[in-house]
Amino acid sequence: MTGIERYPRLFSPLDLGFTRLKNRVLMGSMHTGLEEAPNGFERMAEYFAERARGGVGMIITGGIAPNAEGGTGAKLSTPEEAAQHRIITDTVHAADPDVKICLQILHSGPLVAKEICVAPSPVKSRIGRFKPNELDEAGIEKQIADFANCARMAQQAGYDGVEIIGSAGYLISTFLVQKTNLRTDRWGGPWENRMRFAVEVVKRVRAAVGDRFILIFRISAMDMLEGGLAWDEVVSLGKAIEAAGANIISTHFCWHEAPVPTIATMVPRAAFTRVTGRLRKELNVPMITSNRINMPDVAEAALARGDADLISMARPMLADPELVLKAAQGREDEINTCIACNQACLDHTFGGRQQVTCLVNPRACNETLLRYLPVAAAKRIAVVGAGPAGLAYATVASKRGHRVTLFDAAAEIGGQFNLAKRVPGKEEFHETLRYYRRMIEVQGIELRLNTRVDAAMLAGMGFDEVVVATGITPRTPVLEGIDHPMVVPYIDAILERRPIGRRVAIMGAGGIGFDVAELITHAGTSAALDIDVFAKEWGIDFVNHPRGGVTGVQPVVAAADRTVYLMQRKTDPVGKTLGRTTGWTHRATLSRRGVHMINGVEYLKIDDAGLHTRVNGEPKLFEVDTVIVCAGQTPQRTLYDDLLAAGVKASLVGGAYEAVELDAKRAIDQASRMAAAV
Repeated sequence: MTGIERYPRLFSPLDLGFTRLKNRVLMGSMHTGLEEAPNGFERMAEYFAERARGGVGMIITGGIAPNAEGGTGAKLSTPEEAAQHRIITDTVHAADPDVKICLQILHSGPLVAKEICVAPSPVKSRIGRFKPNELDEAGIEKQIADFANCARMAQQAGYDGVEIIGSAGYLISTFLVQKTNLRTDRWGGPWENRMRFAVEVVKRVRAAVGDRFILIFRISAMDMLEGGLAWDEVVSLGKAIEAAGANIISTHFCWHEAPVPTIATMVPRAAFTRVTGRLRKELNVPMITSNRINMPDVAEAALARGDADLISMARPMLADPELVLKAAQGREDEINTCIACNQACLDHTFGGRQQVTCLVNPRACNETLLRYLPVAAAKRIAVVGAGPAGLAYATVASKRGHRVTLFDAAAEIGGQFNLAKRVPGKEEFHETLRYYRRMIEVQGIELRLNTRVDAAMLAGMGFDEVVVATGITPRTPVLEGIDHPMVVPYIDAILERRPIGRRVAIMGAGGIGFDVAELITHAGTSAALDIDVFAKEWGIDFVNHPRGGVTGVQPVVAAADRTVYLMQRKTDPVGKTLGRTTGWTHRATLSRRGVHMINGVEYLKIDDAGLHTRVNGEPKLFEVDTVIVCAGQTPQRTLYDDLLAAGVKASLVGGAYEAVELDAKRAIDQASRMAAAV
């Protein structure tokens, strides 16, 4: 059975009357930073074109502001700016004339990091830098006109349509919600007034672009915000937007400042599609659903349930630009699945310092810079270590035509990923390992597991290159009593090779410490695998849909059945170094389970009484029966040193090169770049 037969709904076209989408998959909007980068339009053009060649039916660009006060990055308001966008639209349409590409018009309103930011009322967002300037009547008219002008410029630039984002805490959504719209004129107060701005924007855009141009409106179907939109408001807004001229309505979930995760790896797949399905029954235009839909079977199931007409896959298109093509050809096992880690995409976006890319696919947004070109002369390459770095190096080098032998002393590939996949909420790591196992088969990599190699053995095998990806060794701190029977290395704790007591101290509150705390305090079904469990733990009412989906609903998280102290030496807040978009979720979860997070800890000794410390200078004994050590790692380089001594050409990659909190993002990126250059 072909993929098209297996996923008949996913690969059915959608007729919009004046145009047709070739299938039901769209690449959702992501702001990549290319919009402002040197040669950014050329880089964006190839980035989007690669996804067009990969089979997607429609692409929505990253958000582009309609005016200077609407954003801190790229804007589109002049013919000169439209001419730059022609590079993108021409390249995408040349890659596949049937692919539609729409520009997202994003006015960030109070979230703009400039003092000229505007909003309906001077209400500062919890995550905004400035209190916004209140729009007067003339200012509101200007914003509406600028939306229409931006859409007109997008049409001039060759786009097939626009998406207007009316959610997430951006400008349009702040008119809709009472807590951010304190006005008493015709733009505030009663619901009919508060939705006026959104409806007027759609009307004015439709008038500016005519009838033969795709107009998508992104509605906040569930704000995940106390005091957010009520269900009847969502429905009436959808109907008004439809009447105003939208061809498609896309559902969005969550304001950026909402205390509910919606796109992180601990969120179940397709967790919110039922909300879209409920709204779809009220409207007549096609509807898009999104969030944590990362494989074709998940997308097909959502369509089969009647939850939507179109499926938005944003980050999955970073992870694998050929996702749709592979699904159509029945090669789902070759899809490099998005694991929703956010480490190289959203964390980079909101961090504002690094170029957006993808942990599992470093070529994302680097298509013109990181190329896996065929080699003129193949080399025989040994890669020692089948963790993330070794797997990345082996598969990229083999893809380019080198003959690769991959060694590992363990019985399975994966290295530290085999620890991560055991942590509740990180089940998606199984998908990455499935992908690499399949790539080893497809590319004909010789895999030798249960094989511990040494320098003499490798020297005798005549390899042209040896790549040492042997990873790390957990660091054992110098501390009196560190060899006490109650002390458990984190690897033994995660693999459940040692019993864990009822009162536990975790030494080290980096990512590994948080993972260990999550694992030893968790009970029952992982929320990542059950939508109802997830909703209960985060206080979401999908059935009754109170305001924002969460108003008046308390999260219900069972307290841990053991006492846990998560400790760090630094005086910074515990968890400060975790991912920008996911760290708060880990802190919230552990806090609700009663985990004690303690900073400023100086470790003195371990004995039968427990862990002796000074906390912020004061002596403190923690009467625990288990101490789990998560005190960092050291590179495992013995083989590398032996190879150099034997005169064998070798290179280091991943944790063996630099041990930094098991940084898979850095390891895979480094390995891929090295393999692209060999």
